[in-house]
Order: sequence, then C-alpha cells, then structure tokens
Amino acid sequence: MAFESLQDRFQNIFKDLTGKGRLSQDDVKTAMREVRMALLEADVNFKVVKSFVAKVQERAIGEDIMNGLNPGQMVVKIVNEEMVSLMGPDVVELELKPTNELTVIMLCGLQGAGKTTMAAKLAARLKSQGRHVLLGALDVYRPAAIQQLKINGEKAGVEVFSMGDENDPVDIAKAAVSHALSNHQNILILDTAGRLHVDEDMMEELQRIKANVNVDKTLLTVDAMTGQDAVNVAASFNDAVGIDGIILTKLDGDTRGGAALSVRQVTGKPILFSGIGEKLTDLEPFYPDRMASRILGMGDILTLIEKAEQEISVEDAKNLEKKLRKGDFDYEDYLTQMRQMQNMGGISAILNMLPGSGLGNMGDFRKLKDQLDSDETDKTMKKVEAMIMSMTPYERTHPDALNIQRKIRIAKGAGLEINEVHRIVKQFEQSRKMMKQMGGMMKNNRRGGRFKLPF
Repeated sequence: MAFESLQDRFQNIFKDLTGKGRLSQDDVKTAMREVRMALLEADVNFKVVKSFVAKVQERAIGEDIMNGLNPGQMVVKIVNEEMVSLMGPDVVELELKPTNELTVIMLCGLQGAGKTTMAAKLAARLKSQGRHVLLGALDVYRPAAIQQLKINGEKAGVEVFSMGDENDPVDIAKAAVSHALSNHQNILILDTAGRLHVDEDMMEELQRIKANVNVDKTLLTVDAMTGQDAVNVAASFNDAVGIDGIILTKLDGDTRGGAALSVRQVTGKPILFSGIGEKLTDLEPFYPDRMASRILGMGDILTLIEKAEQEISVEDAKNLEKKLRKGDFDYEDYLTQMRQMQNMGGISAILNMLPGSGLGNMGDFRKLKDQLDSDETDKTMKKVEAMIMSMTPYERTHPDALNIQRKIRIAKGAGLEINEVHRIVKQFEQSRKMMKQMGGMMKNNRRGGRFKLPF
C-alpha cells in the first residue's frame, strides 16, 4: 500500500513528541529534522520539503504551542494542516459544460502511467453521473492500444471511436468530435499516445491536436510510483502543452508518496482524481485532507464509509440488523459480507483506511496487513466461497445442521480436505459469536435507540 514507509516514519516521530509533557525548541527542531529526512526519502521535491518544514517549524515554535496542554498533539495538527495545504487545500472538481454541449477532455502522459485504463475509468465515472460519453482512440503507435481501449470501453458500457492505426491522430480527433456531435454525446475523452520519455514528437502532436480541436480540459496521468520523476514529467507537460489537472495513478502500489506531495506545489495544477486499483470503479476524487490523514497514519474513515455505502444498501443493512437482533447469522450472510469486503478492496484495504495509531503498535499493525495482503489470504477466501457454494440452501441457512457426514460431502464438492472445512467452520462460528454479541447490544439499546449499525 502507498505511503507505508512514510507512515512508519511519521508514527515514530509523533510518538516521541506526544510522549512529552512539554516541548522545547530543540525538541521541535529535532522533530523537524526527522520530518525533513522522511520527506526527502519519500522522494518529495527538495524545494517543497524546505518550504514545508520551515512553515511547520515557524508555527510550532510559538508560545501557545510550547506551553499548551498537549503540545505534541498540536505539532501533529500543524503538520496535518500544512500537508493538506500542500496538496490542495480544497477538493477540485472536474468542470464540465452543460449536458447540451460537448466537453472535450484530452488525456496525456507517458507510456506505462495507466493512461488508456484511466480513460475508461473516467468514462465509466462520468457515465454514472448521467453523461453520454465517447472514447476516442488516438494512440496509433503502441501495439494493441486501440484494442485495449475497446475492451475497457465495452466493460464501461461506453462507445469507442477508432479509425485504426493508419491515420493521423489529429484527423482522428476531428472526426471523433464530429461523431460525438452527430450522436448527441456530451463528453469526448481523447486517449492520446504516450512515449517512454518526454520528447519533442509527442509534445508537437499534442500541440497539433489542441490547435485543431477545441479541447476544454487537458488532463495529465502521472504514475505515483515514479516519485520525483513524476513531478518532472508534470512540469514538462505543463510547460509544453498546458495542463488543467492531474490524475495520479497506481496510488495502491508501493509508492513513496513524493508525487502526491509535490506535484501540486511544483506545477500549480490541481490533482483531480487518484487511481486506487485495477477495476474500472477504482477511481476516486482526490481529497487532500483524506490523503494527508492516510500519510500520517490517521486513517481515512470518510472514504471507508463511502465505499461501504456503495456496497451495502440501506435495505441490506436493515435486514442484517433484524437478523442480528434475533441472534441469527448464517452462511449466506457470511458469504455476502465476504463479497462486500472484496468489492471494497479486501480486508487489507479496509484496514489501511483505519487509524493505525488506534490499533496498537504500528509494527504489529503493519505485520497484520502484510499477512492479509498475501496470496494465502486470497486462497483462503476462495476456499470459503467454494465451501459455502457446495452446501445445500438448507445448510447455508441452518449452520447447526452441519454434522460430520455433511462436512465430508461438502469437502468433496468443494475440492477441499476435511480439516480445511473444519477450520472454515470454526472461523465462521467465531464470526457468528461476535454477531450474536452485537445482536445482544442492539436489544439492550433498542428502547433508547442509541445503537445503530456503522453503515
């Protein structure tokens, strides 16, 4: 997961600060030296680091902070606020024309930054908002780029306009605009060609497209895993072509965080979206405050709630609440919850949005997440699903009916060893026990109406 190294460094720094009743100027300066090193190691632009540390130190070495009741916590608060300011400070939305007009969006970026996939993700997102979207295939150089866009466009339920790989991208762009206008489509996303590195040919082509087509928004896809290089690329594109916003891709990867913390400050252009997975739905608005909270190990509860709301309907939540009140939790419920967690990115992704400091020792927390990220976890989830799908409808809704004969039959049907079935049943019983306890809490609080499910 992104920012893990930076999270660990900040956790250790803040632990030392908050453990002291009072802070001296030397305490603050020592902490700021640690912050500076942590940011530089995370590949944050050195000019950005210098300015950031100076602002935090100036605010932290104040009489109200040094003599406050919780000076360490106040320093953490200042770091958080300055980090939000560095990346934002506000959420910037992609501005579109009214639905009766055509908005042309040009995506650009280097090869390998996930640009073509991002075009389909953005198309899917805008379609879900009621827009009539067309994807334009302008990458005529990379093998299979057009086919990749067509496949992703089909998954997103969005039309892809293509003229093959023998035409000039400028001519394709002009024809795509005409096609969109003729078919009353109000969004056109142009997937342009990338290169392995910034070069004059790529920039000249993008300039020609903008000169011949009325491009409303030029968005740059930046690979967050490339760190400082991503910032240099963004600056080059902005100088040569002019960009209106940035999309950070691969924020779910092993990135050190430098791009997210530097690119806004260096280019002056807002980060609009962040790609956080492989699925077409794995695109979310860039929230500077939430990203700062994640980087500082404070979690991202708001995003977690939003993901839960997308996966769990109000009706499903009410039905589960009724079952819990009765102390009734079966294998159907177990399977449903597993699938919902997988759709939210898996257990590890959920844990990454919870405050690390609230889950005990950070090292133990990281170890737990590493275990959940392993291939064994995915295999276990598949085994559980196979076992439940091998049950009869009666067995799924009557967990106590599973005697040894039924377990042997289920094991054979799921292709599992009997000891694996025993282990899964034991895990289910532990979950069931916890759910019954929740049901008891609901009954105790029913009259006061104080207890509600957290989704």
